[in-house]
Amino acid sequence: MAAALQVLPRLARAPLHPLLWRGSVARLASSMALAEQAWQLFESAVGAVLPGPMLHRALSLDPSGRQLKVRDRSFQLRQNVYLVGFGKAVMGMAAAAEELLGQHLVQGVISIPKGIRAAMERAGKQEMLLKPHSRVQVFEGAEDNLPDRDALRAALAIRQLAEGLTADDLLLVLISGWGTPAAHRDDRYQCHGHPPLVPAASVMA
Repeated sequence: MAAALQVLPRLARAPLHPLLWRGSVARLASSMALAEQAWQLFESAVGAVLPGPMLHRALSLDPSGRQLKVRDRSFQLRQNVYLVGFGKAVMGMAAAAEELLGQHLVQGVISIPKGIRAAMERAGKQEMLLKPHSRVQVFEGAEDNLPDRDALRAALAIRQLAEGLTADDLLLVLISGWGTPAAHRDDRYQCHGHPPLVPAASVMA
């Protein structure tokens, strides 16, 4: 052991063979390039499905700001837009929608899983949070993705808002994701009757 300890410092100070050095540098550079490319791909994939950018791809205002365009359809704006939504990413979608619609958004109600808002705050995701004086009311429920009284209260508030609208009002419905808790996967068709035809992160009006 003592002999080894005497030899190791001399090996550390000894210059590497040029061919070994060049090979090591090349492998390191190649690994770094692959890691950088992988990180860029990851960031691009995440950016493509962020709630705000997704919503802005589906909704826009015309130059006059008097018409809401939802893909290939247009709707007249007269401070007549109401918003409801549910799902894990719907708070970020609602924040983007409120920023886009401004004074035309009258009221909103969204239902999000318990803990999502606190997680966004801890992560510093300000773009995923509603403003302090938002017109959108937030209900948190369905802890562990299971129905509970808080989720029921949210559903009743959404129904109440929707039932109070008139033919002159616009209702923007935001839906984020579809998932079935593991405990209910085997009987999901008994619960719903058929597989729900709800696209992930869809925007409907």
